[in-house]
Amino acid sequence: MKTKAAILAQSRQPLEIDEVEVPALGFGQVLVEIKTTRICGSQIGEIDAVKGPDRYLPHLLGHEAFGIVRELGPEVRHVKEGDSVVCHWRKGIGINASPPKYSRKGTTVNAGQIATFAEFAVISENRLTPVPKDLPKDWGALLADTLTTGFGSVNRIAQVSIGQSVIVIGAGGIGSGVIAGASLAGAFPIVAADIHSWKLEKACKIGATHSLDTSFRGLMESWRALDLGTSVDVVFDLTGRPEVIEEAWEILSPNGILVEVGVMPVDRKLAINTLPMHFGKRLTATEGGDSQPGLDIPRYVRMMQSGRLSPDGFVSHRGSLEQVNELIDKMRNGEVFHAVIDFQ
Repeated sequence: MKTKAAILAQSRQPLEIDEVEVPALGFGQVLVEIKTTRICGSQIGEIDAVKGPDRYLPHLLGHEAFGIVRELGPEVRHVKEGDSVVCHWRKGIGINASPPKYSRKGTTVNAGQIATFAEFAVISENRLTPVPKDLPKDWGALLADTLTTGFGSVNRIAQVSIGQSVIVIGAGGIGSGVIAGASLAGAFPIVAADIHSWKLEKACKIGATHSLDTSFRGLMESWRALDLGTSVDVVFDLTGRPEVIEEAWEILSPNGILVEVGVMPVDRKLAINTLPMHFGKRLTATEGGDSQPGLDIPRYVRMMQSGRLSPDGFVSHRGSLEQVNELIDKMRNGEVFHAVIDFQ
């Protein structure tokens, strides 16, 4: 069978929309009909090759979605046909299958264990977690990364305690998950920092208690102007920008922790004084908040069903697969809180 997909044929160029041939399912692989998939900053980083030259071109993109299982490969046991599933990039329960190889006009199109910018996708069993059939599809896509990475960064990496002060630099995308997680953890104050005032307004609805508009002055000056009478216990940086990280390091308390969630481009470097590390100040980074999808997603679904957690309003932009480049441009321009591709 064939499926329409968005293909990264060349780094730093728009994605190409075309049909690709779906390969036969192998050991541990699952065919999923994608219902909605989120576009995240990591995908833009992949397009821009921020981690270095891309050795797998051309290839498919997308790693957080909600879909329906349509066919099972050999030995798949964790999901069954007809299941509603969250499609996530972190390893979960089941077989870690080999990446599939699609084809386009006789040319191989690569994909990792998950690639969701397509109507149908071959996904490794351990990148799928079943969820209730009545779960809203937007919620499913957000559970794949925004909430699991955000909550994991708060809970597993920073281990935020009740009453600790938190600053989240970058209030959209994964930052929204961090803010919601910090709120559930009982942090106070929770300060959202961003250069876009409308994102700060949304952040305050999600759980931020204060906001810093850094569009006209730096982080340090903005923080001092708040005059909250507290030191900064935890900083989460979503930007990956060295100049921002350096300033965040300076405002952190002597025993605080700075968590790098954003990814720094491969050609950039960081300059900080490491002396404070010898006396308790910490700098660390995370990959996906050390989330455990098979364990975390069912827990978060229970919270959603009980009304303790609702990501309604997180999605600000949506469009068809053919509009993926337009949505990506809007993300680059800072117009987007969360953008999703809907498949009808």
